Amino acid sequence: CGRGPGGCQGGRTDMALRCAASLAAGRQPRGPRREGTVRWSSAAKASAVKINEKASREKILTLESMNPQVKAVEYAVRGPIVLKAGEIEKELRKGIKKPFTEVIKANIGDAHAMGQRPITFLRQVVALCTYPNLLDSPSFPEDAKKRARRILQGCGGNSLGSYTASQGINCIREDVASYIERRDGGVPADPDNIYLTTGASDGISAILKILISGGGKSRTGVMIPIPQYPLYSAAISELDAIQVNYYLDEENCWALNVNELRRALNEAKAYCNPKVLCIINPGNPTGQVQNRKCIEDVIHFAWEEKLFLLADEVYQDNVYSEGCQFHSFKKILYEMGPEYYNNVELASFHSTSKGYMGECGYRGGYMEVINLHPEIKGQLVKLLSVRLCPPVSGQAAMDIVVNPPVPGEESYAQFIKEKESVLNNLAKKAKLTEDMFNKIPGVHCNPLQGAMYAFPRIFIPSKAIEEAEAHKMAPDMFYCMKLLEETGICVVPGSGFGQREGTYHFRMTILPPVEKLKILLEKVKDFHIKFLEKYA
Repeated sequence: CGRGPGGCQGGRTDMALRCAASLAAGRQPRGPRREGTVRWSSAAKASAVKINEKASREKILTLESMNPQVKAVEYAVRGPIVLKAGEIEKELRKGIKKPFTEVIKANIGDAHAMGQRPITFLRQVVALCTYPNLLDSPSFPEDAKKRARRILQGCGGNSLGSYTASQGINCIREDVASYIERRDGGVPADPDNIYLTTGASDGISAILKILISGGGKSRTGVMIPIPQYPLYSAAISELDAIQVNYYLDEENCWALNVNELRRALNEAKAYCNPKVLCIINPGNPTGQVQNRKCIEDVIHFAWEEKLFLLADEVYQDNVYSEGCQFHSFKKILYEMGPEYYNNVELASFHSTSKGYMGECGYRGGYMEVINLHPEIKGQLVKLLSVRLCPPVSGQAAMDIVVNPPVPGEESYAQFIKEKESVLNNLAKKAKLTEDMFNKIPGVHCNPLQGAMYAFPRIFIPSKAIEEAEAHKMAPDMFYCMKLLEETGICVVPGSGFGQREGTYHFRMTILPPVEKLKILLEKVKDFHIKFLEKYA
């Protein structure tokens, strides 16, 4: 090993390791030079082989030994089709020719990635909180500085870089409670029932962790809508709970029918203990907005059957169709009277990621939990304290969502202009998407009443289904993969959200700019017609 005439003398272990590495790499190790040849002893060879065998021992963590609940988790929004889209993007960067010049990722509701501009006031306040020296700058309006100072006063050391209370900064929770009261027409909200979270997803997962218990037939069942947002099925799998599906009525604009809830509940009682009912309003991926009567029926059903209600309301600002209006479950619950309001346990969720803000990366959110047992409140705070606190910049962003400029403040006019521009644009794109999809043979799209997605039903010919099965793929996954490979458009197959057997869909965001959205829809139309011709 180049250590002198003794070769490995005085450094056998070191030499053997390096010899092993050389062997593994297919190289001859260095040794004492004798007439231009390299030689090493049989003992050194044996030692190297032995160490090399040890170096390649069996891994501790394998697919067989890993947590089976994690292995069962699936999240279609970032699943195989998105990985394929990433591969295609790399090929395009290398100059490999495709029938298109870019991949359009219409698979996820990431507004800013699709070109939506941030709300100026929100970014100003977060910038001031992040770099307080800017508080002396004349470039920032006083109403933004006022909010930044208040947030910083709630932070340890007046710094956004400090930990906060696990439940979140107190003044921000107070602002959330005030926002809820304004939104719900004076229905009281207690800051002590507000928990700031890392996006809405963090709150949903935390509540489910506390709710799920039991074993065998007493294992907790969680009722979720089908189609659903895959966070729910993923969390249920991870927690080893029982998923109980109830189907939305596609023929009636994805309405929620209490008779269907009752069917799902009664069937589930044979194999689990259903005690959680999840509602997504406005719907994701389906875009329906529930009317007041529907919400009343759901609340009565939860009260009657003693179910804990989870109301996912992150799209509460995204309502487009005439005659549709967002009603919070909290408000309707209160208006149904004390028998309901004092007894039904409800957790509702909001986020900075959707609405007109689109601030997905800040991971800001909150949940309000009412009628929680006092001892369970302590357990929830304990659970949340394990992750210390939600991102403090996300808490600051959430504060601006619930405490925006008001009439009379200098930033109000610009704020309202930007907010209305985003929401009006989304309403226009919702109608455009619905109309264009319904002009394509073999495609049907319900009205996009809210949220930011279309979930059209697509006809897939039997020959295409057979080919999909030959490739061991779901038919709509096969369809979406072909769409990606031929047009560069990335959408998510309906099988990732759940759908009635024998029906096929995909979810597509309506977030791209109008002109790009028109091109995208035309490409989908051309692809679908060719797909039908090929497999008819």
